[in-house]
Amino acid sequence: MSTTLPKKRIALFGSTGSIGRQALEVINNNPGLFSVEVLTGQSNDELLIKQAQHFKPDVVVIGDEKKYGKVKDALSALPIKVFAGEKALEETAAMDNYDMMLAAIVGFAGLRPTLQAIENGKAVALANKETLVVAGDIVMQKALENRAPVIPVDSEHSAIFQCLIGERNRIEKIILTASGGPFLGKKPNFLVNVKRDHALQHPNWNMGAKITIDSATLMNKGLEMIEAKWLFNLQPEQVQVVIHPQSIIHSMIQFEDGSIKAQMGLPDMKLPIQYALGFPLRIANSFPRYDFKKPNTLTFEDPDTRTFRNLALATEALFKGGNTPCVLNAANEIAVFAFLRNRIGFLDMTDLIERTMQHVPFIAKPTLEEYFESDGEARNFAASLIKL
Repeated sequence: MSTTLPKKRIALFGSTGSIGRQALEVINNNPGLFSVEVLTGQSNDELLIKQAQHFKPDVVVIGDEKKYGKVKDALSALPIKVFAGEKALEETAAMDNYDMMLAAIVGFAGLRPTLQAIENGKAVALANKETLVVAGDIVMQKALENRAPVIPVDSEHSAIFQCLIGERNRIEKIILTASGGPFLGKKPNFLVNVKRDHALQHPNWNMGAKITIDSATLMNKGLEMIEAKWLFNLQPEQVQVVIHPQSIIHSMIQFEDGSIKAQMGLPDMKLPIQYALGFPLRIANSFPRYDFKKPNTLTFEDPDTRTFRNLALATEALFKGGNTPCVLNAANEIAVFAFLRNRIGFLDMTDLIERTMQHVPFIAKPTLEEYFESDGEARNFAASLIKL
């Protein structure tokens, strides 16, 4: 007699972003495995309304309170509770109407709802790396205390997670792979003239604007190094980055006997999203498969941290610890926001981040409140450096 598993109830925080949209594709293709109970979006009210009409969740939250009336009216014929604002995100995360949160809100804004889910013992599929960059010590301690599984969605951390399944051996180091972004091999005299639209052209991945710019500056890889430290309980010196332009090997682990395990596949975020949502089960799909003849050469090289100094700054933050990664992240969010609006140049982003890291006082063991204060101080200072 066959038994069917109950549907896993998903709360999708950040459903209108790149990860959220791809996650809903995965869920839509597996209606027998998943149901959508919560959808949240910040400002894209039209897409959020369409998603809610299709998936009919229990709760919808629009972050931008000015758009509450439009969303509420559009969904009034359906049995959906509609809320608005930052506080509503936290309150919804505390509800008991879901089994797993997909944490896909971009940036620092994802920290409070994710912490709330963890404190309620919910499984979290983590696509918001900033949550661990900002307060990884507190988040992972809370996850341990509340027995809340944290399953990474980033392709690199998903790769490490998959390679660790069944292992009992000590990790010597992990090797995070980076495509190098659209400016691999370029020097500062080229980068000084880079504009927004050029930087948004990623060679391998289809991602949102913030993460695409972070990939172009290599800050994304720096943030991933810090995230990996907390996810896998590593020392800073155990985390290495290599440039792998083909993006076929998503990351590797080297064990103490020198053996290396790698997870491979075509660059498609739906694969790590599906793995996290379905864990511990792998779900059959019709995604394209990697053919070893195309590309038939996989290459690796050291990152150029003299040109792409964001990676050097992130590595400094990784080793220094305390509130430094929080400050780095806050300054980077302001820098990327300004660059996307053509307010500062490509190389100016690094200078802004470095000056902010030098300005905000160091705290070795911050409380959660001190993390929020450091974030606010860093944002204010970074914003003050941008010429009106």
